[in-house]
Amino acid sequence: MKNKVTLSTLEHMKAAGEKIAVLTAYDAGFARLAESAGVEVILVGDSLGMVVQGHDSTLPVTVEEMVYHTAMVNRGCSLPLLVADMPFMSHGTPRQALDSAGKLMKEGGAHMVKLEGGHAQVETVRHLTDRAVPVCAHLGLLPQSIHQLGGYKVQGRDSRSAERILKDAHELQQAGAQMLVLECVPEMLGREISLALDIPVIGIGAGRGCDGQVLVLHDMLGITPGKAPGFSKNFMADTGSVEAAMRAYVEAVHDGDFPAREHCFQ
Repeated sequence: MKNKVTLSTLEHMKAAGEKIAVLTAYDAGFARLAESAGVEVILVGDSLGMVVQGHDSTLPVTVEEMVYHTAMVNRGCSLPLLVADMPFMSHGTPRQALDSAGKLMKEGGAHMVKLEGGHAQVETVRHLTDRAVPVCAHLGLLPQSIHQLGGYKVQGRDSRSAERILKDAHELQQAGAQMLVLECVPEMLGREISLALDIPVIGIGAGRGCDGQVLVLHDMLGITPGKAPGFSKNFMADTGSVEAAMRAYVEAVHDGDFPAREHCFQ
């Protein structure tokens, strides 16, 4: 990757059938390595609450902490599109969401913000995008709703819930969302949504039919405490270094080798 990645870059990649490689990072050092490996998008995820801070969920993460980590990542890279998560309870109302997004972009340097939720977030997405805030939506498994969902479970396995997720995806796109992260849904649903939308759909446990893939850095390096998610792969096991693992991940995504069938839900 030699040129600055923009939303137009990602739209062209989707249109051309080129896969998009996304990886999380939480500081300047790993951001620098991710950029060198050729990722198109770096996500500063609220997953930092679990893999960096040691919490058992993403819920305790604050806007101030997200700004802090986003700013560090921003200082470590210049080419990837930089997306920052809006943490739990930071977007309860459109006005609150605009305030949170403003901090992430003005103080943290994010190019885009990501927020979880379907139909209930349509008004917020429209409020943000009407005010020049690029939004990445997030459907399927919503880690911020983990207590409501009753655990980390695959979503959209029955026809009713699958139809709801597809409908929400259309509504969010119409409201102005320019990218969608789709987490832990059956591979068939992931492909259907990716084909139905004009915007890039980035999968994490959503199958091979998505326009791109994202993994949490610590999962990809095999250093997440406890059992790794079934949709992830330890790329450092066969490479021996962080930089080589990142390059192997990017290459596997671009070539369509990751995810393999064993990383997908049916």
